[in-house]
Amino acid sequence: METPKYKSGNQLSSKSVLIWRIIQSVLWLIGAVILFFLIFYPLIGINLFWNILIPITPALLVVATGIWRNICPLATISLFPKRIINRKRRKLSISAQGKLNLIGILALYLIVPLRHALFNTSGLSTAILLISVSTFAVITGTIFEWKSAWCSGLCPIHPVEKLYGTKVLLSVPNAHCHQCMNCVVPCPDSTPGIHPSSAKKTIYHKIGGFLIIGGFPGLVWGWFHVPDHNSLTSFTQLSEIYKLPLAGSLATMVLYWLLSQVFDKKQETKLVGIFAATAVSCYYWYRLPVLFGFGVFKNDGMLLDLSLMIPAWTMSITVVITSIFFFWWIIFRKQEKKSWLIRPQYAPEVKRQL
Repeated sequence: METPKYKSGNQLSSKSVLIWRIIQSVLWLIGAVILFFLIFYPLIGINLFWNILIPITPALLVVATGIWRNICPLATISLFPKRIINRKRRKLSISAQGKLNLIGILALYLIVPLRHALFNTSGLSTAILLISVSTFAVITGTIFEWKSAWCSGLCPIHPVEKLYGTKVLLSVPNAHCHQCMNCVVPCPDSTPGIHPSSAKKTIYHKIGGFLIIGGFPGLVWGWFHVPDHNSLTSFTQLSEIYKLPLAGSLATMVLYWLLSQVFDKKQETKLVGIFAATAVSCYYWYRLPVLFGFGVFKNDGMLLDLSLMIPAWTMSITVVITSIFFFWWIIFRKQEKKSWLIRPQYAPEVKRQL
């Protein structure tokens, strides 16, 4: 297997490792606290998770994906088994990697609309979701080599990382991998300018790339046009929460396919950037007003009601500015391609194989 040559070897000092471990532990504890509130004080837990943590994440993925990759609580618990028992684990084939990526994208498309019927209004449902996802993260981290199966495979957030993280502000040292095991090729952490269509090794990679690039903007748009329900009671209700998000996703997939016939291969990254900027801009275009009481569905996803304190036009200006920022950042801002993280030195057994 041919491995791309990347600059590597930026090792963290013991002090830096300790700082990152403290940050990771704090974030993990915050996650545990949120889980506690979701179960026992659901209104607080829902606000902490869906109305504070989640709205911050897309912007962080755009600007500094590597920082998120270093501190993500699910990554921390996925890699915990390896830190306890440092033994060689199974290496995924390229085909298996593509399948996991595709499953992660399908899980994202399944979970996001379900927020309207279950997770946005039920703390217990959200807690069960987080426990289930954490269990998958631990199991995959126990069986497969390092970050290959969860952080770079099955995780539903990983496709969004690759969509949004094409022009990060900086590359930071890798706080999880003290040496590179070459567990994923190409490594999403260490490949400059990686995006969902970078790896077209199998049909699974190609389908996954098409679904997340072409379909995600429409999924985001459709999602914000569906109201929350207190429970899931019928098939009709289930069809209602999926209808607009999937219809929007299909529409933008068709648009993406048409534009991909016009854009040549050299312009592929720009086309991906257009759809990425559209998706994240659409998210904040609707999410920011909703957070502060200016949403179409008044109480859905509201963190703080400012509708009687500030005029509506201030929110309009805010979302226009955020959209301009994201389009500039992702499409028009010129910079040398950077990886999310700096690849550490290869492990001796890997180095001998390169």
